[in-house]
Amino acid sequence: MYFNLLVYGVMQMFGQFFSSMQQDIQLCLYFPVVCAVFRAIFIKVYNPYKTLKGKGNVIWNCFRYAFWWGMDFNAYAFLLPFILISIPSVWIASYYAISDTIRIVIGMVYATVLYVAFMGKMIFYNHFHDTYNHLVRMGGKAEKKNLIDTFFNQDHGALWLLGLIPYWVISYGSISLLLKLPNIPYPQFESPLLMYSFNVLVVMLAILGFYWFRYGGTLKHDDKPEWDNMPSMIKQDTFFAKAAVDDLVALERVKRKKLNEIYTHTDEEDLHSISQIVPKTAKPLQEYTNPVYAFARKAKGAKIAKPSHIFLIVGESYLQQFFDPYLDCLNITSGGKRLMHDPHTAVLYNSLSSGVISRPTIVGLMSGLFDLELQLNEKEPWWNGTVPTSLPLQLKKLGYSSTYWYGGNTTYGNFSHFAPACGFDRVMSATEFCGPHAPKTWVGVYDNIYLEKAAELIQQHDSGAPEFHMVYTTSYHSPFKIDVEKYGYDVEKVMPNAPEDIKKNKQLQRMLGTFWLTDQATGKFVDTIRNAYPDVLIFLTADHAIPLTYMEKTSLMQRNCSIRELHCPTFMMYHRDIDQTIFSGNTIGGHMNIMPTIMELIAPKDFTYYSLFSSLTEPIDHIVTPRHWLRPDAYGTYDNHLYQPLGKGHAEGDVQEGPWPYEAERQGYMDLTGYMVRHPELLEPADTILRS
Repeated sequence: MYFNLLVYGVMQMFGQFFSSMQQDIQLCLYFPVVCAVFRAIFIKVYNPYKTLKGKGNVIWNCFRYAFWWGMDFNAYAFLLPFILISIPSVWIASYYAISDTIRIVIGMVYATVLYVAFMGKMIFYNHFHDTYNHLVRMGGKAEKKNLIDTFFNQDHGALWLLGLIPYWVISYGSISLLLKLPNIPYPQFESPLLMYSFNVLVVMLAILGFYWFRYGGTLKHDDKPEWDNMPSMIKQDTFFAKAAVDDLVALERVKRKKLNEIYTHTDEEDLHSISQIVPKTAKPLQEYTNPVYAFARKAKGAKIAKPSHIFLIVGESYLQQFFDPYLDCLNITSGGKRLMHDPHTAVLYNSLSSGVISRPTIVGLMSGLFDLELQLNEKEPWWNGTVPTSLPLQLKKLGYSSTYWYGGNTTYGNFSHFAPACGFDRVMSATEFCGPHAPKTWVGVYDNIYLEKAAELIQQHDSGAPEFHMVYTTSYHSPFKIDVEKYGYDVEKVMPNAPEDIKKNKQLQRMLGTFWLTDQATGKFVDTIRNAYPDVLIFLTADHAIPLTYMEKTSLMQRNCSIRELHCPTFMMYHRDIDQTIFSGNTIGGHMNIMPTIMELIAPKDFTYYSLFSSLTEPIDHIVTPRHWLRPDAYGTYDNHLYQPLGKGHAEGDVQEGPWPYEAERQGYMDLTGYMVRHPELLEPADTILRS
């Protein structure tokens, strides 16, 4: 009898919960609709096209993707009532009786938040032609009276506030109507076991359902909708890419990015700082409308026969450490070493990247300015204009067409916009030209597949005129999940002389095997282009180095990675007319020396080019980036006051402490980028710069 009463009580309680949970779902239905309506209004008001005819597929995908991305917030319209109402109302009957009233209150508050965010976005776009960005943070320092005056007298603030009244009426009516929809009745069970199983299943499905919707139709956090994952069809249309970002999502993206202090500088501060780094031949900085033009240099005359093809190959994390002699027993760099050991290859064993992560590095190599992790590639003004230091733009002056090859999708990071603005004639995504079934990691197509296809296409479509190709790989990137054995990696065959602890460490072997795969692919690609174009000029480097933490406790290291190992990319330059002496005794260099080096190798005497740094064909005392500094005798960063002494008598792991050198120079480079970011009107289309 007591058992039956218990079962009946549980059935009553869970039946109440089952009904209440459905009310939470019904409440949640309203908000994606609101976001879609707001999106439609935004498109109607601000779309730049005379007609939307032919845009149907883009519009559909924009709304579809925005729905799933918006669930990052809208899913909480289910979760919060579920936790705050449905669960406690199971035990409190009086609370259950007013539960729908509480839902309406919660719904109205959230609906108001969506309205205010939409109102702010519409006003923000009217002023800045962009959805919420870093300027939102700067509003905290704006004159409040001026903001209020602008809101009411320029932005029709009174109408926006009055608009809340009909919006509240519509929201109240819609939410109330949704909550009156009939619920699925709680099933009647003969067996208590079935009842309890059903109850558990419902709770589990509610939890999984929340995460499935919040993660955009997947249970994998890494696959949830984000800016980088936006389908190319949408992202290539700048306006609809912005329209696909819900207002709260856009605000969250702004909040996640700490405001760089560069935005708070005055022009006077920056120009004074920049004046410390301009070449001695420059005029006073105040005489230049654009300070980048102060970095003009005159070529001293070509040092090699003009190559028909120039390649800048950037290997993902293709770090120098694996090429160091103490790791020779791993034998995973044989592809790269074929180039390194060629008598016509000049090598730097100590060098600096233009950034510490991938995209800032690529931005620096393309544009000739340091990115400072400001994501210049994501800023719309940089999709339409560039600076005279741009690498492909300056090569165009020498007659070279240019192509950017990427192992992934160039819409990620908006390089489909940024690279052409820098002067690239073509932008090629391996995810497209390798076909939809090409094996790939989350970053891009496997390097062996990608580079083989790229080499094939380069030769097939050779124009016969001078060409520049920037080739960027992706495979050596965590998590290391490529089945490298499928592509010929055998530990005993590759590294028979390696210590046993190296051979038996599965995690380490997955990482080493992936590097071997990308190195073999890179070596084969280099061999192919050298055979196809005997006069080719090649630069081979990495976007950055990574910490080899798996190696640190092995018998080959038994120490932490050194400063140099953490930051040093490979750096090789090949041409049949050069050898190591081309570097004029230099043992250090960096990414930002590549462009001026190309100019000094091939440009005619007195050819004008623009570069922050000098060529490697001239003696270099030191190298500075916003994150590193390098001298022939020391390698340091600006993260702390430790540095690594270099040269004979110093072990790889040695560390010393001292004050930061070259701080004024470092600040000048950063302030030049900051000045250009704050003055996007100074950016010019590539064609305009070419004509100047």
